[in-house]
Amino acid sequence: MKKRCAWLNPENEFYTRYHDAEWGVPVHDDRTLFEMLVLEGAQAGLSWETILKKRDNYRAAFHNFDIAACARLTEADEARFMENPGIVRNRLKIRSVSINARAVLAIQKEYGSLNAFLWAFVDHKPLDPRYQAIGEIPTKDDLSDRISKDLKRRGMKFIGSTIVFAYLQAVGIVNAHTTDCFRHRELRARG
Repeated sequence: MKKRCAWLNPENEFYTRYHDAEWGVPVHDDRTLFEMLVLEGAQAGLSWETILKKRDNYRAAFHNFDIAACARLTEADEARFMENPGIVRNRLKIRSVSINARAVLAIQKEYGSLNAFLWAFVDHKPLDPRYQAIGEIPTKDDLSDRISKDLKRRGMKFIGSTIVFAYLQAVGIVNAHTTDCFRHRELRARG
């Protein structure tokens, strides 16, 4: 039996599939980076599993996270989303999608891509802090503080340091799989 991060309930097949195949894998595609940014912001105050279960609904509602399309969302679109039970119906979280999409477009114009902007913070190499136990994993750190501050300066919403740290783990910028987890070794080998 494969050893996994201790926070994962191995009986939850849905979450286990996400842990094994996606969480912590370095992402370099701007659309996926934007998708995860939106989903991490939507997760604030909720469980990540709740958001993952709504992911397909988010993709359908938000044009498969096409950044330019999300930047053009209107108040009428936002009102329609408030009636959609398949997503988190929080007006501020919904509005943040278009606000953040416009900020990402500006980042792309300045840096060439969201990927180049984000990965420059870590010299384009995943960080491997080698956490031995889940109790060692912080909820935020200096890196997430710096990125959060930069993104807020650019007008982004739902982008506090704790959200950013979870995001950095999800998109593989920080390998937060514990050292006893089989995925830690696999992802470290890719680094």
